[in-house]
Amino acid sequence: MPSSDLLLPATVTEVITTKGQKGRRRGPARRPRTIRLSRGDIALKTVSYVTITLFSLFCALPFVLIVSASFSSESEIMRTGFGLLPKGFTLTAYEFIFRSPRQILGSYAVTIIMTLAGTAIGLFIISMTGFALYRKDFRYRNVISFFIYFTTLFSAGLAPTFLWVGRDLGLRGSYLAVFLQLLMTPWLIILMKNFMRTVPYEIVESGKVDGAGDFRIFAQLTLPMMKPALATIGLFLALGYWNEWYLSSLYLGSTVEFKPLQYYLYNVINTANALRNSVAGDNVSITDLPSNTLKMASAVLATAPILFVYPFVQKYFVSGITVGAVKG
Repeated sequence: MPSSDLLLPATVTEVITTKGQKGRRRGPARRPRTIRLSRGDIALKTVSYVTITLFSLFCALPFVLIVSASFSSESEIMRTGFGLLPKGFTLTAYEFIFRSPRQILGSYAVTIIMTLAGTAIGLFIISMTGFALYRKDFRYRNVISFFIYFTTLFSAGLAPTFLWVGRDLGLRGSYLAVFLQLLMTPWLIILMKNFMRTVPYEIVESGKVDGAGDFRIFAQLTLPMMKPALATIGLFLALGYWNEWYLSSLYLGSTVEFKPLQYYLYNVINTANALRNSVAGDNVSITDLPSNTLKMASAVLATAPILFVYPFVQKYFVSGITVGAVKG
């Protein structure tokens, strides 16, 4: 063996040998090894796929019935019931809802603005609250966590809340009465706090060593690691704003021109029911007035936008809700 090789470590010698062999012609690439499944594995996979497919169809069946009923005739539904295909295809229910296009479009605009703004602001506040309660150097984090958790067990009730928001704050007849109450909830704060426990605290310490401030540590170091929790809590906030109608009925009433979408559809259904009751003794057939089909059409208009948004956050939803499933 030459003396030059004695001065080189074994790893360096291997690297030099490998580099010298780069110019040589390589043999044919090996095919990936195929794994043959046993009959038991094939049977198990088949049963699993069939079960998942049947379960998916079972979950999709109610949506199919809702869409089909919304395009069906009221008389056919009362006579033969619901079906997978529209019976007596008609657009009467949608025409009844869109009889005032300005109102329905205004309701959509109010709901979309409240949902987007409320979700963005709520995520910012909830994530900062969870970050503060996650910091070990925050002296009063256990006391504040206790008060937040306490409100999940006991609440002031409807009457004191209504008097405080409507009379003391003077927000009756304002969108803020609905917007502010849905901005953050104790359960979402607890969910964010539990998720923050999965973030290594050494990241905060490393930022403090480098001279970064608290907000910079939050925005640049911890926030990018909170995507599953942000997607999960953002979906809950968006659903809360989108499906809200009860607070609107308490604080808005008839004082605003454009009501949130769910409250507008609720009023449309009540108007249709009142119209059916008023003409029940007249010569007009109540089977010609939409009732069941109107409810189905309202459900389609209310849930369709959320169904388009959910697939984009689904991959974060499961991991986020699993991490924060246990209170602490």
